[in-house]
Amino acid sequence: MKAWNHFQTITKHKLMVMNYCFRVGLYRQGLLHDLSKYSPSEFLVGCRYYQGDRSPNNAEREATGVSRAWLHHKGRNKHHFEYWVDYALNDEHIINGAKMPRKYVAEMVMDRISASRTYMGDAYTDQAPLMYFLKGKEKLWFIHPETSRDLEALLRILSDHGEEKMLRYVRNVYLKK
Repeated sequence: MKAWNHFQTITKHKLMVMNYCFRVGLYRQGLLHDLSKYSPSEFLVGCRYYQGDRSPNNAEREATGVSRAWLHHKGRNKHHFEYWVDYALNDEHIINGAKMPRKYVAEMVMDRISASRTYMGDAYTDQAPLMYFLKGKEKLWFIHPETSRDLEALLRILSDHGEEKMLRYVRNVYLKK
C-alpha cells in the first residue's frame, strides 16, 4: 500500500508542477520535472519511508543519517539550488552556490508551490511556500545571493498578490529578462 500511495503522491506533485510550468511557458521542464523520482534509487526509498504528509527523504535522513535518495535527486534536477553547488575560487567558502538560470528558478517556485499544496492539502495558503523558505533562509549560506533574492521575490509576489499575478509576472517579466 505504501508503494501505491507514494506513486500517487509523486505523480500528483509532478502533474501539478507540469501544469504550472506549462502556464509560464516552460513546456520541456514541465514534461521532464522530477522524472528521477520514478528511478529505483529514489522510488524504492520513497516507498519505504512514505508517510504522506512530508517528504520521505526526511524520514530516510532521520533513520540513517543521510538521504541517499535526496543526493541522487538533487544531482539530477536543475530546479534545486543544491544542484548548483560547486567549489569556489577565491571566496571565503570552499564551496558556494552558482547563480541559477531564471528558467530553473521559475521551476523551483512551481515545485515549492506544488510540494506545499501536496503535503499541506486544504491547509495550503499562498503564504505557505514563502514561510517555508524564510524558516530556513538563514542556514542557506550556499545558495547564490541572486538566486536567493529572486526566489524570495517570486514567493513574496505569490504571498502578497496571489497565484495568478505571480504566474503572469513569471511568464511576462521574469522569464523575459
